[in-house]
Amino acid sequence: MTSLPLVFAAFGLGGPEILLILAVVLLLFGAKKLPELAKGLGKSIKEFKKSSSAEEDDEAPAPKAVVHAPAEAKKTETVRTHGSN
Repeated sequence: MTSLPLVFAAFGLGGPEILLILAVVLLLFGAKKLPELAKGLGKSIKEFKKSSSAEEDDEAPAPKAVVHAPAEAKKTETVRTHGSN
């Protein structure tokens, strides 16, 4: 069995492919920027988990919809003006 996480195995990525992706990311962003990117990614994942769990806790049964009877059709009268017979 491989030591790679299931996520990488699901996409068919092996060791060499992951190393290539990491090298490209390192070249694009630089060594100084990677810790900042990882920290930002970690914070956003934590915030997403926090908000999704809070959303589940706040979920209450939805109030029943109130059905109103349709308004009666208003009868309109034709108003005649001068000159029309």
